[in-house]
Amino acid sequence: MSDLFQLDVVTPVRAIMSRKVEEVIAPGSAGEFGVLVGHTSFLTTLKPGKVTVMDEESTILMAVSGGFAEVTGQRVIILAEQAELADEIDIEETRKDLAIAEEKLKGLGKEDSEYTKWENRALMAEIKLKVAEDTKTN
Repeated sequence: MSDLFQLDVVTPVRAIMSRKVEEVIAPGSAGEFGVLVGHTSFLTTLKPGKVTVMDEESTILMAVSGGFAEVTGQRVIILAEQAELADEIDIEETRKDLAIAEEKLKGLGKEDSEYTKWENRALMAEIKLKVAEDTKTN
């Protein structure tokens, strides 16, 4: 049996995951980072991207919208505004969401107050589609 540590992924809406894992790879704001048991403790912000979780039996992918990660030698806690497991992503709905966001962005300038909202929505849809695609290739 390999060394495992606790991973908890939480959003304001629900707990996405709570389990023992071997490794976590996450999109830190300063760059992607990996965590194994016994890792040096740190706290970092996350940028929107893919989180890869490996346990003894499988690899699990999820999309996160950004947030925070706290790493200790025995635990990783990810607090994200949004997070979705790859197998829960509705590809058709996500494609529609991306199309809506892209259409809204066409009519907005970067100085518009709504621009960042729609840009973030488009980015998250793109990440979700990439994560869903990566699941099919794993």
